[in-house]
Amino acid sequence: MNNQAPQRPLKLGTRRSPLAMAQAEEARARLCAAHGWAESQVELVPVTASGDKIQDRPLADIGGKALWTKELDAWLVSGEIDFAVHSMKDVETIRPENFAIAAVLPRADVRDVLIGAASIHAIPPGARVGTSAPRRAAQMLHARPDLTVVSFRGNVATRLAKLQAGEADVTLLAAAGLGRLGETGVGHPLSEYEWLPAPAQGAIGIECLASRADLCAWLGAIDDKPTHHAIRAERALLLALGGNCHSPIAVLTTHHESSLTLRAALFSPDGAERVEAHETFAAGDDAGPAHLAHRLLGEAPDAIRVHFHGAG
Repeated sequence: MNNQAPQRPLKLGTRRSPLAMAQAEEARARLCAAHGWAESQVELVPVTASGDKIQDRPLADIGGKALWTKELDAWLVSGEIDFAVHSMKDVETIRPENFAIAAVLPRADVRDVLIGAASIHAIPPGARVGTSAPRRAAQMLHARPDLTVVSFRGNVATRLAKLQAGEADVTLLAAAGLGRLGETGVGHPLSEYEWLPAPAQGAIGIECLASRADLCAWLGAIDDKPTHHAIRAERALLLALGGNCHSPIAVLTTHHESSLTLRAALFSPDGAERVEAHETFAAGDDAGPAHLAHRLLGEAPDAIRVHFHGAG
């Protein structure tokens, strides 16, 4: 491995939101610690992503996950930055061929946190749930069809402020994001076995041009293999399902000695329909997630299948 310090400070691109900046700082700290570099060897370069600029409409209606990545992608190609840090939950399943996810950091807590009530069952009848995530909306309506979903976009602080202002009665946030912002003790974490997380939730990825062998080698030192295998499997499942930002899907990965078990559930957007299946396969075997996708779509009613073009 090339442990030689870079000739100049490396530029790490990141979104400008407080959570994205916290993730970039964690990535920089891990990279510098792994190689014995001063933190000044990695310069953070923030960008305001389109997804951060447009807050009044659901992400799925205005371009999907690309709104979180397109500015950083352009900077990577132009050489304005050397690498980019992403919340893997927000990265499109199909990425440009000239990009490489060179490192995935150790996964944080995958659970969702319910804020505004002590449990799903304790939410008052007819209450309003603030979320713009199709998975959270469908999963909540499946458990509690009496509730109403209202659109909630924005960073963690914005959504907590909206809840405080009475725009909704309860909301859901990722435990990983709250933890990285130091907001521990907020709300009630939901069991990941009863309330399945989003694909790639809690994972930070670092992407660079595949042609940059020097960066790939440096980043390899902080790549967490179990997390990378899980994220690869969850993204392979998404790819095989042919889902998009409108497609409610939840998945939980369990690690064994040399294999993974993926447990996944698909929902109709209104929560009325749900199908679940699981599959165990060797780490790095993309055929396992594809087989699970085929089973799920084969068992799913039309109200679910219509939201996944993998059904064809």
